[in-house]
Amino acid sequence: MITFNPLWKTLKEKKISQYDLLNKFKMSRGMLDNLKHNRSITLNTLNDLCNMLDCDITDIIEYKGD
Repeated sequence: MITFNPLWKTLKEKKISQYDLLNKFKMSRGMLDNLKHNRSITLNTLNDLCNMLDCDITDIIEYKGD
């Protein structure tokens, strides 16, 4: 199972709020909802997140065996 738990830690460390994601970074509410509920996202979206947050992919997702 892939989770976005590292994303929330990265956001906290960078002092970026969910409000910032929606307004400053122009993320859709649907995408934020997908991230909150560990739903699938595209690799393009994952790339965009890495660029937005200036971080590595491991700062956004983690894999946990089922």
